[in-house]
Amino acid sequence: MACCDSLSVAEARETADASQRLTGEKQQASVSRTVSVTDGIAGAIVSPAPCNAGMEQSMPRRRYQRGRIISRGKKRKVWVGIFREDRVRTDGTIHRARRSVVLGSVKHVSKLQAIEALRPYLDAVNLVAIPKAKAGRTLKNFVEEWKHNVAPTLKPSTVRAAESHLRTHILPTMGEMSLTAINTRNVQAFISALTAKGLTRKSCDNVLQTLSGLLRTAKAWGYIPAVFDRSSLSLPREGEKKEERFFTAEQVRQIINASEEPYSTLWAVLGLTGCRAGEVFALKRTDIDFEKRVIRIRRTLDAATRQMHAPKSRSSSADLPIPDALAERLRTFLAQHWRENEADLLFCNKVGKPMVRNKVALKLQATLKDLGIERAALHAFRHMASSELIENGVAPSVVQRQMRHSDARITLQKYAHVIGDAQRRAVDTLAGRVLELTR
Repeated sequence: MACCDSLSVAEARETADASQRLTGEKQQASVSRTVSVTDGIAGAIVSPAPCNAGMEQSMPRRRYQRGRIISRGKKRKVWVGIFREDRVRTDGTIHRARRSVVLGSVKHVSKLQAIEALRPYLDAVNLVAIPKAKAGRTLKNFVEEWKHNVAPTLKPSTVRAAESHLRTHILPTMGEMSLTAINTRNVQAFISALTAKGLTRKSCDNVLQTLSGLLRTAKAWGYIPAVFDRSSLSLPREGEKKEERFFTAEQVRQIINASEEPYSTLWAVLGLTGCRAGEVFALKRTDIDFEKRVIRIRRTLDAATRQMHAPKSRSSSADLPIPDALAERLRTFLAQHWRENEADLLFCNKVGKPMVRNKVALKLQATLKDLGIERAALHAFRHMASSELIENGVAPSVVQRQMRHSDARITLQKYAHVIGDAQRRAVDTLAGRVLELTR
């Protein structure tokens, strides 16, 4: 009897275990179907992640997001999109932060339009996942090596721009990625993320320049076999370009006449030669050759460190002609207003040191305010010189040599909005012929 009871208990346990296993399998199948449906919905809303293929072992678990749209505000309601993105902390850990972006006014933007406006942000966080490097150097580790061995050999302005790109864009997204995992597909996903943040084509290209320069160094050192193909990348379309602010010849004449020395002569040199501000700040007395009537551009002053360096490019180092009017002004300045200084600089401050660019810019803004002229930067003098030359019919090749651009195409691209005399005469002739035919 006891044996029968024991057998019944054993059979009951086996039956219960089988029932639990069957229930577990059903639940697992249900969960799989639910995950499949959810993944399908997410895939329909956001673009697939091109940087995932072939990297399943090194990538963290993906979390596709659909985000959330809410309306916020009482008097002026706006659509707000909410989502989360991965951010790398200073200790290397990944923090999932909550982000919200205003997508437009409820009065003028429908909810469907708000959803479409949120899509690029979702694409960015779903495309760019941070891969965990299994072995070898990460980009972050290599950047430290680059800063130690390569950065000291570059111009300070180049290093500052590269460090800004690294700190703001590259390292937060790709810092933990293995060098060998950075390929064209991953970089394209990175560009998509930058575009979603609102960066222009030019800004994306500048960041790419920094990244490709790093990877070219890594290839030269034997860390990676190849660098991603820049020609295969799709960059954002160019938006509407803002016309660069520049002075007219009459405005420059007013600025020169309204300023005291040494600023009056400084503005004259900037406006009549088209030199960059840093190049004028670095001029020495010996760079002025009155016999040959030329100004020798051999160096530039770095605005941040106030140290002398080679000019911007190889073509920037050149001799520029001095107009007679400027030569006469320079002779008067050297005889009556020049301040003796240890470095023999043409322009210096009251203590004999190189001029501070920001202080000179503030002096210019004060003069512009007194004259009722719209605000503009120091570069407006250079822009004025080239624009006036083109507008007066000077050949682009001559303007290129005066501006010292490495390529005439740069001159034409920068000042394509300037309408020269030859072009005006051409359209006037065309108009005359057309109007005569219609009479």
